[in-house]
Amino acid sequence: MPTPTAPLIDRFGRVHNNLRISVTDRCNIRCTYCMPELVQFLPRQELLTFEEIERFVRVAASQRITKVRLTGGEPLVRRDLPVLVEKLAHVPGIVDVGLTTNGLLLSPMARALFDAGLRRINVSLDTMDPGRFERLTRRPGFEQVIAGILAAREVGFSPVKINAVAIKGETDLDVVPLGRFAREHGLELRFIEYMPLDAGNAWERDKVLLASEILDLLSREIGPLSPAPDQDPRAPAVDYDYLDGGGRVGLIASVSRPFCGSCNRVRLTADGKLRNCLFALEETDVRALIRGGASDDELAAALRDSVAGKWEGHQINAAGFIKPDRLMHSIGG
Repeated sequence: MPTPTAPLIDRFGRVHNNLRISVTDRCNIRCTYCMPELVQFLPRQELLTFEEIERFVRVAASQRITKVRLTGGEPLVRRDLPVLVEKLAHVPGIVDVGLTTNGLLLSPMARALFDAGLRRINVSLDTMDPGRFERLTRRPGFEQVIAGILAAREVGFSPVKINAVAIKGETDLDVVPLGRFAREHGLELRFIEYMPLDAGNAWERDKVLLASEILDLLSREIGPLSPAPDQDPRAPAVDYDYLDGGGRVGLIASVSRPFCGSCNRVRLTADGKLRNCLFALEETDVRALIRGGASDDELAAALRDSVAGKWEGHQINAAGFIKPDRLMHSIGG
């Protein structure tokens, strides 16, 4: 295994220790801000195998990656996912394995995932209204998601985080109900500003429900919030605590207050492409390297080169912003 000579640092001095891995581009819902209703998924042979993923994580860990998060598509549609979780949880140097899921399949799988070594879980839920859930996801299943969230709490995940995409004119009415649901069940709620990665090119700046607007709404309707004292300066969310001790809310202001300056993430897509930014326009073909017989040193060099070439930021707020060809489900959430 390659020996790390220095942390993974890009040309702007950002240290990278967080690897997000998409295990599939398939999903059992069709969120309007993520993917089209009709989509051609990758053939199975184009996906990285569990063994290939484990090998790359071992190399990444040797280069001081310490955190891994599994995403999709919907990661729980990948067969035998707890097997992969267990493999990654035992990689030397990896101290944290997390998962982001839409929750539809979570209830029957929560125990197996926890027993495999998963400890952090984020569930995507944008609304507490079943009808609006079906309009946003173009599929039924609201009750299954709620059951999955409660099952995750029951087996011992703590905290369970809820990720809600905030879209003006779509989910405004859901901010307060989500806040109350999270407080009632001891969940950590995180709102994410709507980003230009939708399939229908419907994104407009005016449709972004701003983090500041969400904070004002929660403070007014539920209770005063103040900045959390234990902020992680490299985390994408700015956390706020209710003054009455009733929980925490995170705001990910990807558009209004980009966190690019402290970004510590790299991404590996389900088909083995390494991306140094969610909005990257270039990729490194890790799958081709692995299947072409590349050594661990060559994989480590590819990772270091990708991080070294990272740009300053995604440029959403610049006139020259270019939307990547890949949609969110194909990149990994």
